[in-house]
Amino acid sequence: MAHPIPLSRNTGVARARHAKAMLLPMPRQIADDLALRVHLSLDALRRGAGSKTDAQTLTQIMLLAGYLAEAGFGSMSREEFCAADRIAAAVFDRGKESGEWKLDEAGFALFASIATNYDRQLHRAPLWAVTAASEQLDRVIAGTSDPAPARRRA
Repeated sequence: MAHPIPLSRNTGVARARHAKAMLLPMPRQIADDLALRVHLSLDALRRGAGSKTDAQTLTQIMLLAGYLAEAGFGSMSREEFCAADRIAAAVFDRGKESGEWKLDEAGFALFASIATNYDRQLHRAPLWAVTAASEQLDRVIAGTSDPAPARRRA
């Protein structure tokens, strides 16, 4: 005779743990791994040894850093975002035309600043904010959202 599967009576405890985890920054090792991928892509594009994937990575962190800044974690000015967007578009244009995926010095400096900010955001922002920013990026990739982070008006 089959026995029913015992259900945990501690579902409230599990929910509470999950809620608490969402208030804390992501685990350091995961944040370090994510940041390392970004810095490797940045270095590859600086050396002219980058790829479309590296350019996509930098574009994604530009958006994520902007979304996190919009949520109050870190900072990114509208001017910085627009400049990075223009630089990323130029990298994609050059890459598609010539096969050379590369950042110039000014582009490298700007994206190095964004990558450093993103690194700090990953280590300090609560997991709920990183999750929300990631979901917003997913909507942009799917084409159902405006890519530019909105700016609050005072």
